[in-house]
Amino acid sequence: MAADLTPLFNPRGVIVTGVSSHPGKFGFVTLHNILTCGYEGPVFAIGREAGTVLDRPVLASIDEVPEGSADLLVVCTPVSVNEDILVSAAARGVKAVFVAAGGYSESGPEGIAAEASLVSLAEQLGLVLAGPNGQGVVSTPVGLCAQIVAPWPPRGRIGVASQSGNLVSAFLNLAGQTGIGISRSVSAGNAAATGLVDYLEWFADDPETDVALCYIEGLPDGRNFFERVRHVSAVMPVVVIKGGATSGGQRAAASHTGSLASDDRIFSGMARQAGLLRAPTIEAAFDAAATFATQPLPSGDRVVVLTTAGGWGVIAADAVTAHPDLTLTTLPEDLFASIDEMLPPRWSRNNPVDLAGGETRDTIPDLLHLVAGHPAVDSVLQLGLGIQGNTAALTRDGPFYPDHGLERIVGYHDRQERRYAEAAADASTDYSKPVLVASELATARPDNPMVGAVRESGQLCYTSADRAVAALGHVTRYASWLRSRP
Repeated sequence: MAADLTPLFNPRGVIVTGVSSHPGKFGFVTLHNILTCGYEGPVFAIGREAGTVLDRPVLASIDEVPEGSADLLVVCTPVSVNEDILVSAAARGVKAVFVAAGGYSESGPEGIAAEASLVSLAEQLGLVLAGPNGQGVVSTPVGLCAQIVAPWPPRGRIGVASQSGNLVSAFLNLAGQTGIGISRSVSAGNAAATGLVDYLEWFADDPETDVALCYIEGLPDGRNFFERVRHVSAVMPVVVIKGGATSGGQRAAASHTGSLASDDRIFSGMARQAGLLRAPTIEAAFDAAATFATQPLPSGDRVVVLTTAGGWGVIAADAVTAHPDLTLTTLPEDLFASIDEMLPPRWSRNNPVDLAGGETRDTIPDLLHLVAGHPAVDSVLQLGLGIQGNTAALTRDGPFYPDHGLERIVGYHDRQERRYAEAAADASTDYSKPVLVASELATARPDNPMVGAVRESGQLCYTSADRAVAALGHVTRYASWLRSRP
């Protein structure tokens, strides 16, 4: 039976220990973040010094907290006092504990013994124990930012579970940059009692979460993880980035969280069988999760690339052709004939469909709907948008604007870019197919109206064709894996 992590992610109240007036201490930072990001439940600060911190009274003991008013405890105090704190918290009705404090199994034999004792006590008290040596927990649906660092991400559909707090921060930062938001996130730390698969199982039942994003360093019981995570994959895609793939990475993992990294070849085989989507980098993992969170699953592997200029199409054609899960499909005769009527004779007459600068006001929106609506096309990749927006920006910043008729043409270019982005989102929705827009402008010029409109539509603007193709490959592979199941 999956662990009930509701008190961890949807607490009715929160207690923070180790609170002091020092703004660099974990207790202060955690209290600040909880009070800053919109959490509306009661929050109690526990510290050694009486007074107030952040306009909140500091209590000398958890015994002063009204019984039943909080069911999450965030522990920012030293190892030596934490067991007594757990006993007091359980007596006041706390159900879940996140231990941010370090000094446990990652620190040597004494820490290993302390961690085992903490786990045993939590089991006796019936407490969900997250951590220790973790960064914290985020739950955007309830405005909870109970962690010892920033950032606070936008709300979305991606659940993050990680054996590294820094990787949590990386994913939350990418959520802020792209606008593709997070539902829940947790830094598992040493995962002494609550492991990654426990979080993944809870995410699979969470109505706020559509896809899990997971960083793994080591698995103490690989067989148990495999048996449980394959059932999660049947309900929800799980994107994984694995640390400790090399001898150097394995040594780093052992010193980081005390994890013993598993054999990489065994892990890869397990991941394939369990339907996990393994990504090679942080960016690729986030791209894949964001695609699952914002795009429908394709019915097959047939991809059509649309591009306003040839070079982008060539690069994308290489990437699609090289990908084992995608096919750069031949244009069906009826689709070819329809495109031929829309474009001037110089178009590429092939897939990728290169407009060769022959588009008119309505060509790109009409072409997006034409191609996405064809039954022989499973996914569409749109490249080369943003050129008009860039032209508008340069014109607007030049010495001749707004005279010489430039104000009118700048407005036209900006409106067209928004139309293109909206057409891509509409085509995806109308035909229940992935329609991905890629442009380096996503990072080079995020103020481009096309980039802004893609973001406002709730989709990801991929920074390159290669990254879009890699993400599409994950989505296509997962859809195929689901279809292959009994």
